Amino acid sequence: MEGRSSIGIGVALGVSIGVAIGVATDNLALWLSLGIAIGAGMGVAFDQQAARKRKHGDNSGGDGGAAPLGGSDSSGRDKTFDSSDGSDGGGGDGGGGGGD
Repeated sequence: MEGRSSIGIGVALGVSIGVAIGVATDNLALWLSLGIAIGAGMGVAFDQQAARKRKHGDNSGGDGGAAPLGGSDSSGRDKTFDSSDGSDGGGGDGGGGGGD
């Protein structure tokens, strides 16, 4: 599907799954709306994955695109030492010594 969006397919799948769960749980409105939202999100994710494959070529000999340890997240921050307790010296919530 070169050049076509997968959002419609994702929404259609989400609606069908959402209706099935909604009928089973007797809460159709909740599950229908959740199915639409999740399906649209999955469609966008499929589109981005397809665009990434087109951009970088089809590397069929790889390991499925697993990220190396460390590296960076989507915002470009270095994830090698990301401790939320502040013990890495990078902000966090203070962390550090206990003391007596």
